[in-house]
Amino acid sequence: MPIPPFVAELRGLVGGLPLWLPAASAAVVDDRGRLLLGRRADTGCWALIGGILDPGEEPADGVVREVLEETGVVVEPEALVAVSVSPMVEYPNGDRAQYLDLVFRCRAVGGSARPADDENLAVGWFRPEQVPALDAYTRHCLELALGPGRPTVFTGGTRG
Repeated sequence: MPIPPFVAELRGLVGGLPLWLPAASAAVVDDRGRLLLGRRADTGCWALIGGILDPGEEPADGVVREVLEETGVVVEPEALVAVSVSPMVEYPNGDRAQYLDLVFRCRAVGGSARPADDENLAVGWFRPEQVPALDAYTRHCLELALGPGRPTVFTGGTRG
């Protein structure tokens, strides 16, 4: 998986210590009600499309960029459906990171679905009832994205 230049620069300073990084993910729906998923090259699992936001990048712009870079599909963000924190991730090289994930429901408005970079082995459109096996987090995000106009869900923690 390509590492953004700013993360590579940080890694040069902090090594494998945990990094806190902003990310955006897309629950993309087309005009036929199908969902766009990618089969990740690093895990082989089907997942939402997304990635690390660049410094100063607006999250909605970042999710549009990530979907286009990874799948060739042009999207328009419609709603922010979840704000959550990933579990700590440890990569094979020992680097650790935790992500603040902003999950957007997006509408496909152009392009053609294909693995457009090396981050996905495959990409595909799936009817909601035919979605391949997904981890619990991804299933939860899709449920939020497909639900009827609910407010954004802020997961975890207590509010006082």
